[in-house]
Amino acid sequence: MSQKYSLMIHGGCGGINAFTVEEQNEYLRSLEVVLKKGEAWLAEGKSALETVEYCVKLLEDDPLYNAGKGSVLNEEGEVEMDASIMDGKTLAAGAVAGIRTIRNPVEAARKVMEETPHVLLIGMGAEKFAHLHGVAFESKDYFLTGKRHKQLAAAKEAGLVVLDYGTMNEIKVGKMGTVGAVARDSEGNLAAATSTGGMTNKKFGRVGDSPIIGAGTYADNETCAISCTGTGEHFIKTGLAKFVSDLIYFKKLSAEQAAAEALAYFRQKIEGEGGFIVVDSQGNCASEFSTPGLIRGWVKEGEKVQCMLF
Repeated sequence: MSQKYSLMIHGGCGGINAFTVEEQNEYLRSLEVVLKKGEAWLAEGKSALETVEYCVKLLEDDPLYNAGKGSVLNEEGEVEMDASIMDGKTLAAGAVAGIRTIRNPVEAARKVMEETPHVLLIGMGAEKFAHLHGVAFESKDYFLTGKRHKQLAAAKEAGLVVLDYGTMNEIKVGKMGTVGAVARDSEGNLAAATSTGGMTNKKFGRVGDSPIIGAGTYADNETCAISCTGTGEHFIKTGLAKFVSDLIYFKKLSAEQAAAEALAYFRQKIEGEGGFIVVDSQGNCASEFSTPGLIRGWVKEGEKVQCMLF
C-alpha cells in the first residue's frame, strides 16, 4: 500500500544571521529548487535512497555550499571532501573521506555501499575505486572558488581553523556548510545522505562526522533518517545520529520529541555546536540546532515546500 512521502534537506548551520537579505534569499531559492526536484522523484515512485543521493548531488554542484564544487580549503590550499549514504531498509551504508577530485562524493559513497563489503574508503584508495566504477571526476580547479581562497587567507592570518562558508568578516561567526538529505518514500523506506568539504584551514587528512555512520548520518526504517552538520568532532564524540535513532527505538518518541531531547543532551554533554534534520518512520519531519541558524527545508506529500534559515 502506497504511503505518504517526506523529504528534508539542509545546507549547513551556524551564524546565518550574518547573511544579507540578498544572501538569505539566494539560499532559500536554492533550497526550494532542490526540494521541488527531489519531491518530483518521490512522486514518480523513486526510492528514498535514490532521492537523497539525487538531492545531495544537486547541493554538491551548487557552489553556495561547502560540499563538492565550492568546498572549503585545508591548510595546504587543497579540497578534501567526505560523504556518506545509508539505506534504512537494510542498514547498508557507504562512505568516502579525504577525496579531492570526485565530482559528487555522495555518488562514490553509494558505490562503496553497493559494490564492496565495506562501509568507508579513504583518500587515494577511494578515488581509485571510484575510477574503476565509472564515477565522474573533475580537475582540482573545478572545485575552487575565489570566496574559499579569501576565507583560507583570512583564517591563516587569524590562526584559526574555521567552521565557515561566509565572507572574511564572518570568520568568528562560524557558518558551517555541510549538506544533507533525509527521506521517506511511498513504500515507507527511509534513507539519509551527507556531504561536506570540512573546515577552512583544517589539518590535511582531518575527517569529521559526515562520513561516519552513527555520528553524522544514520537511517533505519524502524526509527528515522538523520543528517547532521556542525563541528564534526562533537557529533563523533556523542554518536549523535545513532543517539536520535535510539531515542525513537527505545522511548517510542516522534521525530520532534527525539530531536529536542537529543539537542538537550548534545548541549549538556559537550556544549555541542551544530544541528540536524530528521524524518521518522511515520514521515514526521523535525530539525534542531544549537547555532544561530540552520539552512533547511522540507516537503511532505500533498503539502507546500517549506524553507527556513532560523
